[in-house]
Amino acid sequence: MAETNVERAPIIFLVIAVLVGGVFALSFLVSTILGLPFSLGLPIEVRLIGGALILAGLVMTGWVFRCRKPTDMMVSTYVTFVKLFRGTPVAERAGRTEPLVLGGPQKYVRNPLYFGIVVMVLGWAVLTGNSFVFIATVFLLLWFGLVLIPFEEREMQALFGEEWKRYSEMTPVLIPFTKRRRKRVVAAS
Repeated sequence: MAETNVERAPIIFLVIAVLVGGVFALSFLVSTILGLPFSLGLPIEVRLIGGALILAGLVMTGWVFRCRKPTDMMVSTYVTFVKLFRGTPVAERAGRTEPLVLGGPQKYVRNPLYFGIVVMVLGWAVLTGNSFVFIATVFLLLWFGLVLIPFEEREMQALFGEEWKRYSEMTPVLIPFTKRRRKRVVAAS
């Protein structure tokens, strides 16, 4: 019997750990090459804002996990990464059974988990004042904005068609409340 995507999910943890570790290692290297001070010496008042950002990011990611089954998220992440790295067609379901989720935080932003992660890392950067963590925040934004989100947008369009198109027209990509939500017009029958 072949392994299911859920059984292979620990591989995705390893891939994510390697990617995150790579982002922080690259950020540290860039910070060192540029001669940036390790600590930016931010005042305590500013650093407290970092703690609030971490809390906000945790709330968002917690909300995501409350509204979506972790196993569904692991399978969809696994399938997306396999498609991305192996060049598999975006329209292929490849064991993905999760429906399009439009409630919870997805009502306000198409990528609430990525938003939560970026807010947490930015909060960590502000709280610690470490220059390389600020650079890591920029690298994460670039990874999400230039690689992962564009790929997932094509994938969602291929998998969910018109329903995705309507949703994406009404809901911002990464930052909540940045797109004016259009009211749905119901045609009279």
